[in-house]
Amino acid sequence: MAGIIVRTLIIALGLGLAKAIVPGVQIDGAFTLFVAALLLGLVNAIIRPLAILLTLPITIITLGLFLLVINAGMLGLVAAMLDDFNVSGFWSALFGAIIVSITSTLASWYIGPNGRYQVLIVDRR
Repeated sequence: MAGIIVRTLIIALGLGLAKAIVPGVQIDGAFTLFVAALLLGLVNAIIRPLAILLTLPITIITLGLFLLVINAGMLGLVAAMLDDFNVSGFWSALFGAIIVSITSTLASWYIGPNGRYQVLIVDRR
């Protein structure tokens, strides 16, 4: 349970950064930010794998770059579900999804599968 909460907070951080950096991403209020983070996590867990499977040929042809379009679509889908979360167009969704992905990747380096912080100590002798 702690892992879900920590990962939702990481996605919320990424959405907050996307709101601050990308001009077309607008999120009104902290509650909407956390609901959007929770919905984005659910959409990425349920709908995104199906979308990847259905678009596998084009993803292979584009050498995986179409996954960026799928991520932008998932962000746009979450924005369509919430009234106080707006994404103004494809490019805003694409750059917002890239920022959320980078933030999640960087934070996942320090978070284990159970939602606990991990510190690796390497002893070189």
